[in-house]
This record gives sequence, structure tokens and C-alpha cells, in this order.
Amino acid sequence: MLFAFVNYMIYNPLHSQELNQTNTLKGVIYDDNGILPFANIYIEGTSLGSSSDENGVFSIENIPVGNYKVVASFTGYTPIKKKVSIVAGKNKINLVMSQGSSLDEVVITGTLKAVSRSESPVPVEIYSPTFFKKNPTPNLFESLQNVNGVRPQLNCSICNTGDIHINGLEGPYTLVMIDGMPIVSGLSTVYGLSGIPNSLIDRIEVVKGPASSLYGSEAVGGLINVITKNPNDAPEVSTDVFATSWGETNIDFGFKTKLGNATALFGANYFYYDQAIDNNNDGFTDLTLQDRISIFNKWNFNRKSGKNFTLAGRFYYEDRWGGENEWNSDFRGSDQIYGESIYTARYEILGNYELPVEEPLTLSFSYTDHDQDSYYGTVSYQAKQRIGFTQLTWDKKIKSHDLLFGAAYRYQYYDDNTPATTSNGQNDPEETNTPGIFLQDEITLAPKHKLLLGARLDYHNRHGTIFTPRLAYKWSINDKNIFRFNAGTGFRVVNLFTEDHAALTGSREVIIEEDLNPEESYNVNLNYIKKIFFDNGTFIGLDASAWYTYFTNAIIPDYETNAEEIRYGNLDGHAVSTGVSLNTDINFSNGLKFTIGMSGLNVSNTENGVTTRQILTESFTGTWGVTYKIQSLNLTIDYTGNVYGPMRLVTQGPDDPRKDKSPWWSIQNIQFSHKTKNNIEIYGGIKNLLDWTPSRGNPFLIAGADDPFGPDFDTTYIYASNQGIRGFLGVRYFL
Repeated sequence: MLFAFVNYMIYNPLHSQELNQTNTLKGVIYDDNGILPFANIYIEGTSLGSSSDENGVFSIENIPVGNYKVVASFTGYTPIKKKVSIVAGKNKINLVMSQGSSLDEVVITGTLKAVSRSESPVPVEIYSPTFFKKNPTPNLFESLQNVNGVRPQLNCSICNTGDIHINGLEGPYTLVMIDGMPIVSGLSTVYGLSGIPNSLIDRIEVVKGPASSLYGSEAVGGLINVITKNPNDAPEVSTDVFATSWGETNIDFGFKTKLGNATALFGANYFYYDQAIDNNNDGFTDLTLQDRISIFNKWNFNRKSGKNFTLAGRFYYEDRWGGENEWNSDFRGSDQIYGESIYTARYEILGNYELPVEEPLTLSFSYTDHDQDSYYGTVSYQAKQRIGFTQLTWDKKIKSHDLLFGAAYRYQYYDDNTPATTSNGQNDPEETNTPGIFLQDEITLAPKHKLLLGARLDYHNRHGTIFTPRLAYKWSINDKNIFRFNAGTGFRVVNLFTEDHAALTGSREVIIEEDLNPEESYNVNLNYIKKIFFDNGTFIGLDASAWYTYFTNAIIPDYETNAEEIRYGNLDGHAVSTGVSLNTDINFSNGLKFTIGMSGLNVSNTENGVTTRQILTESFTGTWGVTYKIQSLNLTIDYTGNVYGPMRLVTQGPDDPRKDKSPWWSIQNIQFSHKTKNNIEIYGGIKNLLDWTPSRGNPFLIAGADDPFGPDFDTTYIYASNQGIRGFLGVRYFL
């Protein structure tokens, strides 16, 4: 018996030292922005552990001498492991965690229910504020430029209107939502993306591929869901101010307060730019001048029932203009000096209310009012749009079935001073009503296998009944390998008055060749995710996808039949979008992090047996981000960029001296940021290091610039910003 006791003590060193353990492991844990408080740290295979305090400091006592693995974890961060040798006395170690690579973050966009990302049958990409801070921008539109497969596309070289392309598909195929509400739609897609305060964004979720079975029209090519901060979790105070060498100034400010049983989050964004810069010497501004303010307020009511109730509102006003350098507001609407002047006033209300009943019933609602007062030279465009949306969902789990039932109703009012809303010589505003119902069943076939079946039925008062089914399958091979297959359909009801701003800027005439039918799409998507962990704390995440989408009744603007026209009609044939993409995250324990994305795209239209590549669609796109933190200086270096392959451009025929294809081009940025102990972060750097603009290699960009009121004036030759190299400097503070 004595021999057995001695043998047990020799081969169980943890137990043998329980009565005399004095060795301590101390350290500090960091993330990309500085110290990381309240993270969990423990010794693998033991019950020994601790958590970091508000200064990121942790201490684990009574560790026997030996070799171990230290594990650190924190919600929303990639868990890391690091080898450590414990010697007698005090031991020190520093740990670095990275945000945005964990597959266990909560997502809601894929299935309309909050689930961990690894459990969702629908692949959802998540981008946190940390990702966007690597290349600070004054609006959401510009901030998406470093998301793989997502490209902000400028459509006018004077007023700088734009939309967002996903996997090479035009902007109208992308649905942009705020907190799950489809309120950035129709008229607001042109300018509405520029007024969302970045400081109030909790995360952005991206789904690539049709999502009409849950979200209806416009979610044909994909969707972007902007999730705003929960007031309960937001900082007490946050500010972010930066300026550029071009004279741009951006101010973000937010704070929260508690009033009774409610927590309120207030935020404001102000952007100002008033320098008429003309580096390409064509007589026109390279960048629109802007004076913009956006005010946001979100309430979270803490109800006794525990049910959720949030209510939010936003007001947005912008005064922007671009045109000949000598223009000012005195020339607004005149034929003396050409300018494009747009006043935009907009307000939004949205909410989410869980009904006080036993069943999980949730009512979501939103209302937007958008008013645009604009002049494009002498052309007046006065437009109003109102969109009301409400949706009731019932979420019920029955054994292996996770059911979601929903009913939605969308009302849209649109009126302007163009023939689009004129009938028999009288003003005839457009009103559409689209009720819909949908059903989704997520079936757990086995512990590692899930099948999702969904369908939606909409009724449009112009086009009748529209049915959109979908199917998704997820196979969790193990906790490090996940395979997904998705198939579905989408539909889109066209809104011509905003989908091509060239109808207003320049001299092209809009020709509608026929009564337009809704577009339909059929899509299959394969997705594979792999996680690789190394003993030294290095992590590699791989996210690969391949897709095929087939369109019928495609509505594609025709710029080429006649240089003076834009012709619209349903394609007499079909359109196809195919491609592959790969996202890679590599995190090293020494603070070095790589984020790399690549996509190969092929978007084409086939009509009368002839297949052509779609205009303004690149064949290859790549994005990257490299982050390194010098711990001793508390200095973080971010190098970000993108690269695009050639794309077909809009020209005025064979005699046009401008290139009919863009070259390979790249926008690259570098940033240095330093965070102090009192939560002040100072950052600065250079944007567009290569000084790339589309004027390089072209004799001019704007056709007919010498006579902007003449018949040859055309501003549609644009694929990238005219804004060249510039420096920036900013400061952030949060409490």
C-alpha cells in the first residue's frame, strides 16, 4: 500500500504539490487596440485559472513546476493557446488576442434568429468596428471597400452617387438593412448609405447570394445588415474625430444614459468638406463638396417580463454639390455654370417589440421619409419617398424542428416631377403594396447535420404572386471543419427612377422599351470553413465559397446601342454569375495578423445567342489587411488595400479615345495608432498610397466637358474615386 501511494505521488505532480505550491504566473493580455480586460485565462488540463482585471493584468498562483499550455478566451475573439514553462518563483507572459475570427459569434441575418455563426446553416460574414477602424472612413459606403467580394461602385463622376456590388452584381441587387429593417431602399440607395454614423455600428453582417425567401425584393444578389449597438452594452461616452489633408472633417459622438427603466443611446455624425479640388484639370471638382449631419437615438426598454423592446430613430440632412470649379449656390438651376446640387432630408423610425405572451412572438416595424431637392445643371429633380414596413414572426422549437413563421407588409409611396409619375398629363404618384408570408424549418437531422427548408409568398399589386423557396444544409464535420450547401431563388421589382442616376446627370435620354417584369434568380452556393490551431498560439481560418446564379428577365441598362440614350428592357435571354472566393485569417501570438480575401468572378449576359461580359464587373478582386502591434510602444500598424482586375467601361463608341476597359488598379492605405492608458487613441496615416485615380492613362473622364449643357455631355465614365493620395489624422476616446 505504501508503494502504491509513493507511485501515485510520483506520477501525479499536481497532487503531490498541492500542499506546497508557491509558483505564480503573471501577465497582461492585449487585443489589437490595447489591453483586454475581463478575459478568461487558464492552464489547460488543470483547474487553475483566472481572469484579467480592468488593466488587462492577470495572475495564476500555486502552479507546479513544469511545462503547460496557457489558454485565453473572450467572447467575440479567437481563443489562443501558448506554451509556457513554469519555474520556481514568479513567471511572466504576455498574450495577444484578435477579434473577428471566431466562428462562435452571434449572427441573425441568415435565418432571422440569433444563433452562433458556427450553427447557422446559411454562411454569414461578420465585420466588427475593429475591422473598419483599420482604414477609417466618414461613411458606410466607403468603409466596405476592404470586404472581399463587396465593392462600392461610383456611378457619376460629378455628384459621386454610388451603390454596392456583391460578387460583381449591380447595386440594385443588394439589399441594405439597418437592424434587420429594409429601409435603405429605392430613392435612398443613392445617398442614404453615406449618413450612417460608424461609431454606432456594432457589426455588419453580409450574406452573399439570394435571400428573398426571408427578405423579399432586392435581396437578389445578397444583403448587408447594419447592426447598431445595444444601448445597454454601449460605452458611456465615445468620440471619434479625424481630418484629411484634402480638408475633409468627420466627427462622431455618442453617449448613453439611463432614464427610468430604459437605457438610451444618442449619437451624431457631422461631415464637412468644402475644397473644390481639380487635380485632373478638367474644370470640374474631383470630389463632391458636402455638408452632412446625422443624428441617431436608440432606446432599450427593460421590461419586467424580460421581453425585448427597442425603438430607434435617425434624422439625416445633407447639402452636396459637384460641378465646374467656379460654381456656387447662386448658379443653382441656371445655365451659366454647370453644377449638380442635391439637398437631402430623411428621417427613419424602427423598432422591435416582443409581445407579452407566452409564445415567442416578435413585431418589427420601420418607417422612412426621404425628400430630395436637386438640380443637375438646369434639370430639376424633386422626389419624395415613403416606405412603411412591418413584420410579425413566431419562433417555435418542436423536438428536432426549429420553426419560424412570419407575415410581412411593405408599403411604398414615390412621387417626383418626371414622367415616371405622370399619367395622362396629370401627376400620378406610385404606390405599391406588397404583403407576404414566409415559413422556415431548421431540422436537426443528427448532431452534425442540419437541413433548412424555407419559402416565401409575396403579392405585388402590379406583378401578382411571387414565390421564392430556399434550401440549406450544414454538415459540421468536427469543431474545426464546417461544410454548407445553399440553394434558393430571388426576385427583384425594378425602381427605375433611382437605379441609374445617369438619367439625370449628363444628357442621356431614358428609353423604356416595354412593361418591365420582375427579375428572377436561381442560385446554388457551396461554402467550406476550416479552423487550424497551433500550439504556439497561431490561428489560421479559411472560408472558401463557390456559387452559380442564373437570372431570367434580367433588367440591364443598355448604354451602347445609342450614346445619347439609356435603354431599359427585360433581357431576351439570360444572365449568369459564377465565381469562387477565399477569405483567410492568420493570427500570430506575437501580435501579427493577416486578413486576405480573393474572388474570381464571371458575370455575363446572353441574348440572341451572343454572350457578353457585364459592364463594370471585374474578373478578379482581392483585399488584404496586415496588422502588427509593437507592445513596448503600444503602437499598432495597419496596412490595408484592395486590387481589381479589368472591367468593361461605358464609352461613346469606337471614336471615343478613353479606354473601354479599366486597367488593373489598387487602393492601398497605411495607418499608425497609439492608445494611451486613459482610453485616448491617436491615429494617422496615408490613404491611396499609389495615388491611383481613373484619369491615369486617359485623355479625359467627362465627355463634352467643354459644353456641359450640350448634347455630348456624359458623366458615366467612372469606376473609382477621383480622390488621390492624402494624409489623415484623428483621435478617439471612449469611457
